[in-house]
Amino acid sequence: MEKQGRLVVEKVGGRSTVTRSFSKYPLKLIIPRKVGSSKADAVWVYTLTYGGGIVTGDSISCEFTIGDGCTTVITTQASTKVYKSLGAKCSEQVMEARVGSNALLAVIPDPVTCFSTARYSQKQIFRVVSDSSLVLVDWITSGRHESGEKWDFDLYKSANHIFIGDEPLFLDMVHLESGSISSIAERMQDYQVNAMVVLLGPKIKHIQDLVKENVKRMMAEKLHNHSTASGRQQKINSDYRLTKPSFIASSSIFGPKGIGVVVRIAATTTESVYKFLQHQLAGMEPLLGASPYH
Repeated sequence: MEKQGRLVVEKVGGRSTVTRSFSKYPLKLIIPRKVGSSKADAVWVYTLTYGGGIVTGDSISCEFTIGDGCTTVITTQASTKVYKSLGAKCSEQVMEARVGSNALLAVIPDPVTCFSTARYSQKQIFRVVSDSSLVLVDWITSGRHESGEKWDFDLYKSANHIFIGDEPLFLDMVHLESGSISSIAERMQDYQVNAMVVLLGPKIKHIQDLVKENVKRMMAEKLHNHSTASGRQQKINSDYRLTKPSFIASSSIFGPKGIGVVVRIAATTTESVYKFLQHQLAGMEPLLGASPYH
């Protein structure tokens, strides 16, 4: 697939520096001179598409190389909008990233929002070494609520693959497709956001430990409070149906010696996920120069 974007970050004069940057329609890469504290050694890259979203037939491929010891943030300025599909054509995005020794890559975009009938597929491939660090946030909302759209798109696929050398370390796929038996909305029930956070590597070990403990404590409290409230409600109303928590999160480790942590989230509001990400990733500010999602 032809590349619409390429970016290389290397150490120049002891600082993480963009040494090569290329993008063409429909992709644009914006690299501000400074984001947050100047003390942090980090390059921030904003990806966007002309026209404010992805249209039918768009096929975008980009490649990032993060050199040894460098820190890079890849983010967006707003949610990635996927417009209505014309016919059966599927829009797609592919990103490949290589993360060098003692380097850190943070991929922290806003969510994908698919419009009614949209068909969209994305694949992100990360090639790391044993002491690379990676933060990856991948999430989708149910659509344009203000227009009455909730899980009205036809297809959404998101694959995330992490390799150490040629060996697979983490392989994940989310596949949501409207079917004849049940709609996506029926399967998602009342949840409006589906999210995944991957934390990998030595530079963010403290973030991994904090997030695991926070998720465990948070869910214990939520489920306890929810169960108590449900019990009271059942006494009041015999026709009560057990409601689901508005926010669910789980965490688990992966890889040899548990070097990676994956957090999975289902929530009824986008705002609650933003708040979760702000709180859990706030400790990255000294590394990135600014706190993610603030």
